[in-house]
Amino acid sequence: MNQPLIHPTAVIHSKAELGRGVQVDAYAVIGPGVRIGDGTLVKHHATIDKNTLIGKNCQIFPFASVGTDPQDLTFRGEETWVHIGDENVIREFITINRGTVKGGGITRIGSHNYFMAYVHIAHDCQIGSHIQFANNTTLAGHVEVEDYVGVSAFCSMLQFVHIGRNAYIGGYSIVCQDILPFAKVAQSRESFSFYGPNSIGMMRNGFSREFIENVKDIFRIVYRSDLNTTQAVKKIGEDHPGANESQVIIDFISRTKRGILKNFRSDD
Repeated sequence: MNQPLIHPTAVIHSKAELGRGVQVDAYAVIGPGVRIGDGTLVKHHATIDKNTLIGKNCQIFPFASVGTDPQDLTFRGEETWVHIGDENVIREFITINRGTVKGGGITRIGSHNYFMAYVHIAHDCQIGSHIQFANNTTLAGHVEVEDYVGVSAFCSMLQFVHIGRNAYIGGYSIVCQDILPFAKVAQSRESFSFYGPNSIGMMRNGFSREFIENVKDIFRIVYRSDLNTTQAVKKIGEDHPGANESQVIIDFISRTKRGILKNFRSDD
């Protein structure tokens, strides 16, 4: 009942496990230690290399390469993994590398994500759910991206960058610092800058007008006052005590490794 449907030219390792209703098309290759959840489709010429767990009802498009060795010069063949959730779309020529021991050993991707062609997700990245990466989005190692983030085409993210939830990154951006939750940022000819809250994305995801207005006020404190980051965090807590949106942003700032993007561009 609902046995996997495997094309005769596909190569499936004896130690791979396929769930009910999995479809593997022509010339696809599935290696050892791979487990694929029910209903997932692996299209022709895709490769799931090794030590990769994929959830239910995902779509892996032609020439995608998932679970390959990390591109880390210190990697010596250790047992590391890729974990991918449910309902993900992984389009053509995407590369997703396994983790490294020093980075925790697992490259992790949540559920309900849409990754367009030529996306690269390097070793030890931690990717949330309901995320969209447009074509040629490139993540270096150890990047963390929270839920509901949108990234436009040809963006690059430096190692250890952290992108907060519901943020939006405009096309052709080079991200070298952490991006606050709910922020809209983009690359111009002059610089990579903060442009304000991601109001449209927040409305689409059901945030109230009051919540969005509070986020705008928090961003005014961070970006348009004369306060340094420590002083801004204190004022956010004073002006919005106990508010969920303020706590999300304060917690994010407290965990930053590369510092938050502070360059502000006004269109006023």
